[in-house]
Amino acid sequence: MYLIALCDDEAAEMEKIKSLLEQYQEWHGDCPFQIDCFVNVNELLIRMEESGYMPDILFMDIYMPEKMGIQAAQEIREMGNGCRIIFLTSSKEYALEAYQVDAVQYLLKPISDKELFPVLDKTLRAMEREQQKHLLLRIDGTIRRVALHDILYCEAQKKSQSICLTENRQLQLRMTMGRLQEMLAGHDEFVRVGVAYIINLEHVESLNTQMLQMDNGDEIYLPRGSYQNLRELYFDYYCGDDD
Repeated sequence: MYLIALCDDEAAEMEKIKSLLEQYQEWHGDCPFQIDCFVNVNELLIRMEESGYMPDILFMDIYMPEKMGIQAAQEIREMGNGCRIIFLTSSKEYALEAYQVDAVQYLLKPISDKELFPVLDKTLRAMEREQQKHLLLRIDGTIRRVALHDILYCEAQKKSQSICLTENRQLQLRMTMGRLQEMLAGHDEFVRVGVAYIINLEHVESLNTQMLQMDNGDEIYLPRGSYQNLRELYFDYYCGDDD
């Protein structure tokens, strides 16, 4: 059973999304949903704070009268709530800000099954794979299992690699950058930046023409001419290939 929350001050739009979710559920008999609806974002935040309410997926409009969806998402993250947020909006104006609060997708209204269903497929698959995504690494003669989500970036240091992990952890690995890149092949969140870095797009908080900032505060300066390609990879990873 997946718990899904909808938060949109436009009741008609929320009913449309709910109807599409119910249709998706009918077509996927092994994927039952419980759907909760909120027309007031403050009501949602209070329930999360007071009762620990944590849906698996939250569909939330960015433009709401009480407060912007981006602000609400920031408060949700500050509570430690790790629900997967999918923003609904009529404008691309806040696309980059959306991913700074760890949103998994950004859908433009009006939303149809052609836009929604692939996003649900991708999100549910990611949830199923989350516990299975690990690297097995030999470190100081010991085999260690490292969750891919915990890797922020890898930095080449002469003949070894420094792997920066969440919670200020680091690993030193005697392996070439090329071999490490082969091990991460097939995981779209990992991209090569110059000759010295492999970064995890899930942990990129912001980027500009000179550097990117990871969500732990570390700054990685970009090689000349690499920004445009990295920017496209970043948006493609979160938004897909559509303009």
